[in-house]
Amino acid sequence: MAHVKRGVTAHARHKKVLDLAKGYRGRSNSSFRIAIEKVEKGLRYAYRDRRVKKRNFRALWIQRINAGAREAGITYSQLINGLKLAGIELDRKVLADLAAREPQAFQAIVAQAQAALPKP
Repeated sequence: MAHVKRGVTAHARHKKVLDLAKGYRGRSNSSFRIAIEKVEKGLRYAYRDRRVKKRNFRALWIQRINAGAREAGITYSQLINGLKLAGIELDRKVLADLAAREPQAFQAIVAQAQAALPKP
């Protein structure tokens, strides 16, 4: 069997990991054995937090919509129900942006949602 030298492959693998570890503190950015553990942990956090980010933004949008809705004298849940009944299909991201940047437009949408709600 032919003799295989692994120096090039090993060097490339080490270089790839150490490039990902740039900016880490201590030996985490220079020692391959420590760097590979830190890089793998960092990649696990990145994978997890790409999903957590979506949750966090949705929660932020809901808070902004709720704040805008309460200024107009209606709760968040009543607003969302009114929007569904009125057939207004705006997602929470757009509603939150309107509530923050275009208060008059948001008030008009809230008025339409309130009109669609059944009177008690």
